[in-house]
Amino acid sequence: MFIDSAKIFIRSGDGGNGIIHWRREKFIPKGGPDGGNGGKGGDVFIRANKQLSTLLDFKYKRKYIAKNGNQGEGSNKEGKSAHSITIEVPCGTIIRNFETKDLITDLIVDGDEIIIAEGGRGGRGNSEFATPSNRAPRICTPGTKGFELNLELELKLLADVGLVGLPNAGKSTLISTISHARPKIGSYPFTTLVPNLGIVYFKENASFVVADIPGLIEGAHLGKGLGIQFLRHIERTKILLYLLDSTSPDILHDYNILKRELVLFKKDISTKLSMIAITKIDLLDEKEKSKLKKIKFPKAMKVHFISSAIREGIDNLVSQLWKNLT
Repeated sequence: MFIDSAKIFIRSGDGGNGIIHWRREKFIPKGGPDGGNGGKGGDVFIRANKQLSTLLDFKYKRKYIAKNGNQGEGSNKEGKSAHSITIEVPCGTIIRNFETKDLITDLIVDGDEIIIAEGGRGGRGNSEFATPSNRAPRICTPGTKGFELNLELELKLLADVGLVGLPNAGKSTLISTISHARPKIGSYPFTTLVPNLGIVYFKENASFVVADIPGLIEGAHLGKGLGIQFLRHIERTKILLYLLDSTSPDILHDYNILKRELVLFKKDISTKLSMIAITKIDLLDEKEKSKLKKIKFPKAMKVHFISSAIREGIDNLVSQLWKNLT
């Protein structure tokens, strides 16, 4: 199951209390103060892990609470500090304060880590307060409280190329052709219900990641179809590849629908480097292909004519994607 947003509660541990204690040993009837300090409360870390690809774990566990530090002991023994806990999330996870919506961090690189809540400090035992003028202090301090937060996690997949198209435009077929990804493929709309990632191996030591985004329809920004809930996953992409079905009665109209929905979702997405691929050309005769090649797209965009079924134009498309990425 693919989950790309979650809400969790985290709390770091409280610091242990310092104590009042007196040294009591045989033949030393009036020992001085030896109350130890409390231990530190556990910290809460969040770390990016490239082995993870979904926030599914947070559907079942929503609370992450570190333990408190132990209180101090006699003989100036400091209380044991609590172990920290580490929450692992997929690379590309954005973390916000749930109440204020303020951005806390954006974990992109594998191993990136942040202390999201620091544990409380341990309190001071009475031995800490001993002075020449006050050799028997009867005071100690409690440990400080830990921090608690409600967090909003949002995953934005890390991909170089984002595939955008109307339902049944051939996105899943293309990604399965150029990579080892195996999304569900069907001859009906909305076969893809969640984003899919595929790694395209262009040549030795040269590869890039493609994201297949579920199909958009006109009015997606209003919640029609699958809405725009998955468009966040193309915000980080370097290239948008528009896939247009060659069997559509009005390809230019399809392109304008996609462009408009992207602008309504987030204006700067539409300014990304874009390419166009017209799919399923194996279903057309030469006359129909010739007609398609006369269509004028904005900004004189180069158009690729491809067929994933017979791999026509695929190698040239992949080569051009790599060229634009580098």
